[in-house]
Amino acid sequence: MQLCECGRNHAADPGRRAFFGAAAALGLGCAAARIAAPPAARAADPVARTTLTPGQALQLLKEGNDNYRTDAPFRGVQGRERRVELARGQAPFCVLVGCSDSRVPPELLFGRGLGELFIVRNAGNTVDTAALGSVEYGVGVLGCPLIVVLGHERCGAVAAAVDLVEKNTAFPGVIGEMIQPIVPAVLEARRATGGDPLHNAVVANAKRVATRLGAQSALIQDAVRAGKLKIVPATYDLDDGDVEFFDG
Repeated sequence: MQLCECGRNHAADPGRRAFFGAAAALGLGCAAARIAAPPAARAADPVARTTLTPGQALQLLKEGNDNYRTDAPFRGVQGRERRVELARGQAPFCVLVGCSDSRVPPELLFGRGLGELFIVRNAGNTVDTAALGSVEYGVGVLGCPLIVVLGHERCGAVAAAVDLVEKNTAFPGVIGEMIQPIVPAVLEARRATGGDPLHNAVVANAKRVATRLGAQSALIQDAVRAGKLKIVPATYDLDDGDVEFFDG
C-alpha cells in the first residue's frame, strides 16, 4: 500500500506499465478530491442587491439624519454577526460622495451601520476619474439606487477655492491643483445675490458635482433614465447636524 498526499492508501499494481497507470489514476483521484472542496473553502456567493427604490433609500437617510440631529437613540447594524454576513459580499443602498473633513462622518450623520453606504471621500467632495469609477462601481456592480453628493458648512477646500478666486492665494504642494475643479462652482456662486458667499459656493459645488455625475457617465445616465437611480446633492450643517437635501 502507498500513502498519497491526499491521505488515502492506494494499492500498487506490479509491473512498470501497471505502476504508471495506477499512478496516473491515483493522481486524477487526488486531483478530483482537491477540486471537490467543501463549500466553506470555495469563493462565497455574492449577496443579493438591495431591493430599495431610490425614494426609499433617500428616506432612510433622511430618517437617520433626523435621529442623529435630535439625539434620538439609534444604533447602526454592526457587531460580529454583521461582520460575518458581510464577509460574503456587500450590497450597500447608497453611494455617498463626501468630503474628507473629519467632522463629517457619513455613517454617523445618517445613522447607518456596516455595509450600508459605499463612500467616496476627498477634500471638497469632487469627482475625478478614480472617484467616477468608484461611483460607477457602486451603481453598476453593487446596484446602489441612490447617489448623494454631500457638501458641508465651512468646507476648507471650498474656502481655499474662494480665496484662490478672490485673492489669488497660493497654496503649497498640489493643493492648488486639487481645488481647481471647485473654482467653477465658486464663480457660479458669486453671481448669486444675498447669503454667505462660502455657503453659496458649498451648495453650488455639491449641485455641480451631482450634475456632472449624470452628464459624464453613460452607465449612470442609463440607470437614471430607467428609474433605477437618483442623484441628490446635499449639504451638512456643522452646528445643528442637519443635512439639507436638494431633491426637489
